[in-house]
Amino acid sequence: MLEYYQETLNNLKQHSRLRDIKNFSRKDEKYIYFNDKKLINLSSNNYLGFADNKSVTDEFLNYAGNEYSFGSASARLLTGTLPVYNELEQLISDLFNKEKTLLFNSGYHANVGINSSIAGRGDVIFSDKLNHASIIDGMRLSESKFFRYPHNNMQALEKLLIRERKNFKNAVIVSESVFSMDGDITDIEKLVELKEKYDCLLILDEAHAFGVFGRQGLGVSETLGLTDKIDLIIGTFGKAIGSMGAFVTGDKALIEYLTNKARSFIFSTALPPVNIAFSKWIIENKLPYTFEKRMNMLKLGKKAGSQSHIIPIIIGGNKETLNTCDILYANGCFTLPIRPPTVPEGTSRIRISLTTDINESELFNAISLAKQTK
Repeated sequence: MLEYYQETLNNLKQHSRLRDIKNFSRKDEKYIYFNDKKLINLSSNNYLGFADNKSVTDEFLNYAGNEYSFGSASARLLTGTLPVYNELEQLISDLFNKEKTLLFNSGYHANVGINSSIAGRGDVIFSDKLNHASIIDGMRLSESKFFRYPHNNMQALEKLLIRERKNFKNAVIVSESVFSMDGDITDIEKLVELKEKYDCLLILDEAHAFGVFGRQGLGVSETLGLTDKIDLIIGTFGKAIGSMGAFVTGDKALIEYLTNKARSFIFSTALPPVNIAFSKWIIENKLPYTFEKRMNMLKLGKKAGSQSHIIPIIIGGNKETLNTCDILYANGCFTLPIRPPTVPEGTSRIRISLTTDINESELFNAISLAKQTK
């Protein structure tokens, strides 16, 4: 039987699709140390530089002392809830002006739990074709029907709604705001219009936008002044906030429903209290002072041709993409190849993730090197 698994691995390697775990000696602000080499890290979600930042860590530990433990040892619905969990949930609710918030252990936990439970038998979900794998996995676990509309094609979505909405009891539209592999932004205003017109719930995953977009860093929906029009907003602490975990915020009835139905929440040991405290501390004490840096980072992304801080460079073939990473590595840049099934066949790419520490010359040097190999 093991032959099957080895054969599968051999096939992945033959087609330049084999993945492995990279071992880094350390990470230091915008740099990463790999194979004894110091490299500019262009593949990190540490957008604001809070993760692996010794001064930030020391400042937090000086504030927190020994107040918070390193393990919860229980699910939230058992003995896994301490005051700091409720405080972080209330903070998020207040920031978004929503009735209630629920914490999850990661963005994957949130999307799987929400999308597998929010719609059931007799219901329907309409999902952007390029939504994250966690959203797709959640829909697959759901007892509802789901349709995937062409990426960012609002006309196609409306045609689907006209054809299918009447056949189901409850309907949900789900989309990312900033798409993780392309860096483009969905038409949130149109999604709000369609959800109201066809009586749907709207779920917006702001994973890559939370902490980056908006005056307060709440995401693209804040930038557009539409947070009150979106039924459920999802965000993560593991990217711009430099911590771990995720949240969903919205109407009290919806959040309490998820508390009782989202299996990834119910059956997971809660994150450590010290981690929850760190997320709360960053949002209260560090995020408010990042606006200018965040805007400069987004301007740099736009200068490179993206709508956001995520800049894809499409190479095409898997082997060619691996070769491009090797060339960038030789020139002091650490990037990772993005290949199928993460992206469609024939669109393998380098995905550059900006942080506020990366400057214009470093970015365009990497882009120039990558494009020379195409």
